[in-house]
Amino acid sequence: MASACALHILVKTEKEAKKILVELKKGKDFGQLAKKHSQCPSGKKGGDLGEFRRGQMLKAFDDVVFKRELLKVHGPVKTKFGFHLIKTLYRN
Repeated sequence: MASACALHILVKTEKEAKKILVELKKGKDFGQLAKKHSQCPSGKKGGDLGEFRRGQMLKAFDDVVFKRELLKVHGPVKTKFGFHLIKTLYRN
């Protein structure tokens, strides 16, 4: 079964996610922004979700992690939890 490791930043609004995306494009550190803004407990670890298998996350999240380009920030991706910015570190 496929597994991957990803970082994410979870916020309540698309507007907030887009603001953070601008910061990332300016070269700000993903981990620092996750600690500052993420609503997810993983924010304390710089947004690190660790390794997980396909199907463990919501479909919209999985689709990004398992199908989109690695090491690039994707989003905002909407789920029932809010809006995510997702960076996949690796998958196998």
